[in-house]
Amino acid sequence: MTVTVNGSARELAAGCTVAELLLAEGAPEKGIAVALNGTVVPRGRWTAEVPAGAVVEIVTAVQGG
Repeated sequence: MTVTVNGSARELAAGCTVAELLLAEGAPEKGIAVALNGTVVPRGRWTAEVPAGAVVEIVTAVQGG
C-alpha cells in the first residue's frame, strides 16, 4: 500500500503500524511527534495500523535559540 510520509510516497506492507513505519524511516526513539491524516498520534497508540493512502507527518524536536 502507498502512504505519504513527510511529503514523499512510501510503499508499506498492509497492516504496518506507526511504530513499524518509524523504525523503517530510521526515526529516533525520543523527541518526535507523529500525525496521521492531520491528527497527532500519542506514543501509546503507535501500535495502530497506518491505513492505505494515509498522510503521515513525522516531526523531530530540535533545541536551539
